[in-house]
Amino acid sequence: MSNLTKIAVLGAGSWGTVLADLLVNNGHQVDLWGNSAEMAAEINEQHTNRHYLPEFQINPAVHATLDLKETLTDAEAVLFVLPTAAIRPVAQQLVPVLAELKTQPILISATKGLELESHDRISQIMADVFPKEIADGLVIFSGPSHAENVATHDLTSLTVASQKMANARWVQKIFMNNYFRLYTNDDMLGVELGGALKNVIAIGAGMLHGLGYGDNAKAALMTRGLAEISRLGVKMGANPLTFMGLSGIGDLIVTCTSVNSRNWRCGNALGEGQPLAEVLANMGMVVEGVGTAEAVHELSQQMAVEMPISEAIYQVLYEEADLRAEITKLMHRDARNEAEFEN
Repeated sequence: MSNLTKIAVLGAGSWGTVLADLLVNNGHQVDLWGNSAEMAAEINEQHTNRHYLPEFQINPAVHATLDLKETLTDAEAVLFVLPTAAIRPVAQQLVPVLAELKTQPILISATKGLELESHDRISQIMADVFPKEIADGLVIFSGPSHAENVATHDLTSLTVASQKMANARWVQKIFMNNYFRLYTNDDMLGVELGGALKNVIAIGAGMLHGLGYGDNAKAALMTRGLAEISRLGVKMGANPLTFMGLSGIGDLIVTCTSVNSRNWRCGNALGEGQPLAEVLANMGMVVEGVGTAEAVHELSQQMAVEMPISEAIYQVLYEEADLRAEITKLMHRDARNEAEFEN
């Protein structure tokens, strides 16, 4: 691969924009693909993306386009930074274009979520859509990171996971700089589950804040939420140590404690009494945890894994359960031994 690497970044939201800017600042060539002609023009002409990042000045070398073939031409890697619901349809658009171009770029996913009906992780979607020789090299990009903080060069550490460690190390190399550090991991399953399931717990953390609860409640929720994530992950075959790392507890901490988290903001508004439909309409961006809560509800039942906090959040989101009543139920569950992993 050449020293000047072209990366195709799919998704011109806040995270996609910041990662495109970072890669250009690291000396690489980037085409940033989106579906808004107005936004592409703004990025190319004014070097801003005010809808998502009002104060951020984008490197002028970032090139935004609506042309998928242009984006993929000569790209050595394709970075997906899209809502989970968009991954499959956009991936399906890529297959014929890559076949026409006769290229097999490294696929990278920075999306955190589970597909609703299938409960598929991003790696499973990619395996369904792409030829095996491309899908097997997928790299999952996850960990504690808000675009707003990376935009200001806040010190950030993430995980890159792949079945092909050479790909993970290559991604690690092209992204790392003096404020952005990556660690490799071969547990794709655990990294994906940690990144997706923490969004549900973050909605719960926001709910507690909206109701007026304090730090004790937040700490309890995060700790027991991590226990739930780990239970499901280990039952599905993940390495339990992954949930102690950046894509597990690290991502959980930042998402449960920051106003930059859409999931936290959604939960906070619900805790203050706003209806879910109104909250989602006003957010302006996808709240992954809402859809993931439904997927986790169904997945935990299929796997026979007890996840009381996630279930309570699901009941509030989808069954119009009273939030305070659900908290009371959680606090009055049968007494348990903390070390009992199945509880």
